[in-house]
Amino acid sequence: MRLCPAPPIPESAMIETVRGKLLEEGLVSAGDRVLVAVSGGADSVALLHLLHSLGHQLDLVLSVAHLDHGIRPESVDDADFVRRLCRDLDVSLTVERVDLPSLARERRQGLEEAARDVRRSFLLEVAGREGSAAIALGHHRGDQAETFLHRLVRGSGTTGLAAMQPKSGPFIRPLLEVSKAQILDYLARHGLGHVEDGSNADLALTRNRIRHELLPLLRQFNPRIEEHFARLSKRLAGEEDFWRGEELRALERVGRVEAGELWLEREGLLALHPALRSRVLRRALAQVRGSSMGICAAHIEALDEVLSGRRPQAECHLPGAWAARRYDRLWLRRSPPGPAPVVSLSIPGPGRYRLPDGNELAVSLEDGAWGEGRDAVEFAAAKVSFPLLVRTVRPGDRFRPSGMEGRKKLKDFFVDEKVDTEARGRILLVEAFGEILWVAGVRRCEGARPEDASGTVLRMVLNRQGVSTIRL
Repeated sequence: MRLCPAPPIPESAMIETVRGKLLEEGLVSAGDRVLVAVSGGADSVALLHLLHSLGHQLDLVLSVAHLDHGIRPESVDDADFVRRLCRDLDVSLTVERVDLPSLARERRQGLEEAARDVRRSFLLEVAGREGSAAIALGHHRGDQAETFLHRLVRGSGTTGLAAMQPKSGPFIRPLLEVSKAQILDYLARHGLGHVEDGSNADLALTRNRIRHELLPLLRQFNPRIEEHFARLSKRLAGEEDFWRGEELRALERVGRVEAGELWLEREGLLALHPALRSRVLRRALAQVRGSSMGICAAHIEALDEVLSGRRPQAECHLPGAWAARRYDRLWLRRSPPGPAPVVSLSIPGPGRYRLPDGNELAVSLEDGAWGEGRDAVEFAAAKVSFPLLVRTVRPGDRFRPSGMEGRKKLKDFFVDEKVDTEARGRILLVEAFGEILWVAGVRRCEGARPEDASGTVLRMVLNRQGVSTIRL
């Protein structure tokens, strides 16, 4: 059976299509102020005229924003065209001009990427200033097909292939199910003019090549290919809505926020189906970055490799984020942690000593042993002499761990104890005349133990956050 292009929608049906979209999708509410992005092209002119026609019926207050990218000399004429259009419709207008090529160079972005970012920022700023509840964009079914193909050739997963949605944050797209032919027919019926952007024919831009070369080729196989891609994107969007719930539940099970950073349990992540795991990693990364913008499949694959690889401590740098495996957990934050400060503190005798990390070291001489614990150690006073030195770890450090024979590299000891890289930099050592007595809060050295309860005992207690555990 031969598929034929869809016929133009009659004027009244076109208006009802947009009206239905606005109401059924909850794009606007009565009394809303709506900012319409108008470039002067056919799509945005039709969008403004349609919303203006429906404005009284839906109780909408419209305003318009136009951004002149400063790429073409004739862009000044485009802005004048939009001014005349807004004057005829009695709609307020905000116009701004930027030097996009210069901005793109400064940001080291391509023109397409820079244009998208600058336009988005401009629209959000104007909408915020005017108190607009929604920002209306003129994307239509053809744009949806181009976005689908653009992301497909770029290697996007199903999340990206869901393409544009009728509503994403403050942005709404009432024309998303309308074809370009139907938009042009609408303009002709109403005698509305529009401007043509010459840069839309520049085949150096990927999106233009898709529009002028790839889509026409695909139409030879299926004349309704744009309609097909629109339906597929809509179906994928529905599935994405389902997956979002699964992602959130899984992330709640395996994730925990500590001091504004995200920690994920490795075992729990690896137990997830790979399809769900990649989505959870993507959502976790977006949560840390504040946005999923710019995250692609390669970044998720790199993150999964860190998670499932053989190295118990590995890390990777991602756009706007840093990730590291630390033994049984995956650590996500905006940027790598800074180096721990170098500490070197002399302990001339008994007393309380404030440490740079806010903790306290209490040193005392006792008549007998009181017992050791995680944060308390005791030594025969006769075998340990002042001054003591409290310091951070140095390369090549060795000591004799309690319960073990011989000396051991501190680095190897940390590996055996699964002490992660950042914790190693924060750990303090207590030494006497070059001999490490105590890896504070972790392990004491072998030897120099109190010989009996009646001998003088050197007792050291690490009071975390200044909470005392020493007997006075």
